[in-house]
Amino acid sequence: MNTPQKRHWTEVYMTIAGPLGNLMFFFQGYQIFASRSAGAVSLPGFAISLVALCSWLSYGIYIKNKPLIAANAVGVIGALIVIAGIFSYRIEN
Repeated sequence: MNTPQKRHWTEVYMTIAGPLGNLMFFFQGYQIFASRSAGAVSLPGFAISLVALCSWLSYGIYIKNKPLIAANAVGVIGALIVIAGIFSYRIEN
């Protein structure tokens, strides 16, 4: 396999693997909303993660890198869901 082919398949793999890795935010968000509790979830941790994800997403857009854009767009959405859950259920409890 030549170098352009390797690069292509690596980008295809990372475009799939990156978003899958960031699905963990959605599982955490689901847990918060299903249990109606966010007491054990760290707002500062998810806020820092959101800033990092937004930074990587911006960089991916700047360099026009599809794997970075895909992975971090999924992560940003998931982190926002978790943070919304934290605010929704920490205030109530």
